Amino acid sequence: MKMQLIAVGTKMPDWVQKGFHEYLKRLPKDVAPKLVELNPGHRAKNAPVHLAMESEGEAILQSVGQDRVIALEVLGKPWSTKELATNLADWRMDGRNVSFVIGGPDGLAPQVLARADAKWSMSNLTLPHPLVRVVFIEQLYRAWTLLNGHPYHK
Repeated sequence: MKMQLIAVGTKMPDWVQKGFHEYLKRLPKDVAPKLVELNPGHRAKNAPVHLAMESEGEAILQSVGQDRVIALEVLGKPWSTKELATNLADWRMDGRNVSFVIGGPDGLAPQVLARADAKWSMSNLTLPHPLVRVVFIEQLYRAWTLLNGHPYHK
């Protein structure tokens, strides 16, 4: 199984890159997700937002192929660390590749949400999309440590 994090947005602040890569390097290569950054859709003063979201959605769908798709979505189901660890173990046994997706400033396009196999809410709070990257990779690391008997998850 291979994993990737597909995120709309490029040129992240230094603290985001450092935080993401700190946890990424802690994960073994067979668990560490590849980061795929997509350019945001064009937003103009009088342009409809749904056009930008549609172009982002098309780019995301091209990137996921036949993967299991997990949408990081505020309206999704909250998972505990144990639930994430259980899902991670199940996905590894299944062998199918997994793509986690983070939308742009206006969220994920409807076609991406329709394609998602699961919708995961990391918080009831609306988190800035750059911060979601860091929280995601830290939680993935925490779930991996739980599966491997490390005390980090406590």
